[in-house]
Amino acid sequence: MSEDEFLVSNQLILAQFKTLDLSEITSVHVFLPIVKKREPDTYLLIDWLQENHPQIHIVVARANFEDHSMSHHPFSKEDLVENSYHIPEPQTATLFEGKIDMVLVPLLAFDNRGYRVGYGKGFYDRFLSGVETLKVGISLFEVQDDAISDVHEDDIHLDLCITPKQIYRF
Repeated sequence: MSEDEFLVSNQLILAQFKTLDLSEITSVHVFLPIVKKREPDTYLLIDWLQENHPQIHIVVARANFEDHSMSHHPFSKEDLVENSYHIPEPQTATLFEGKIDMVLVPLLAFDNRGYRVGYGKGFYDRFLSGVETLKVGISLFEVQDDAISDVHEDDIHLDLCITPKQIYRF
């Protein structure tokens, strides 16, 4: 994907995201992109939320690579530092204590059942297990025709996936 295609695709994802009904959403957990891996630019979504829905709390994660868990923190761009995996993470010790209504989930690919392939560490599956929240994948690419074959019993499927062309509902 060229740089121009990447920029346009991110704008199209934002346009799709803007169509979601956020009237019942009070908090959104947003993954922060690994720029070197050209993940979707979720900063565009954060900026739009902050401008158009300032009442919605934006939450981001800090990973614990020893037990593959995540802690959840209020978003502050000034507080972010890239970890050794090039993932921007909050440095503050302040935890977000509220209910998370929507989680934007990173992925590499997804199928028409709502299962996704990530980086294989299970951070988001652990986090989403037993949590009542709207699970929204963000993808630069459309759905895979073939079902993901190595779905594990602990894998959590998405409720929606936003791509440049459409929103898939599962």
